[in-house]
Amino acid sequence: MSESTIETPQTEQKITMYATTWCGDCRFAKRWFDSHGIAYDYINIEENEQAADYVMKVNGGARTVPTIIFPDGSVLVEPDARDLASKFPELAK
Repeated sequence: MSESTIETPQTEQKITMYATTWCGDCRFAKRWFDSHGIAYDYINIEENEQAADYVMKVNGGARTVPTIIFPDGSVLVEPDARDLASKFPELAK
């Protein structure tokens, strides 16, 4: 897992997950968000070439998924449950 920050439009308030249907880590992240009631946009990079290009730009040329972009511009790549939970401290209460 890696975390970085990128420039994203300030109007974007939803989480965006770039993924594929066959990726186990993608299915895990989707289940994690769903089970915690967290809204996100799911974009399949196999069906959207612009999204695939964006993922490659964020990941230094690799099509690494899931690549998850947060409204604050931070990025998680291939996160585990602990990484995801760290983005939502209010869930620990």
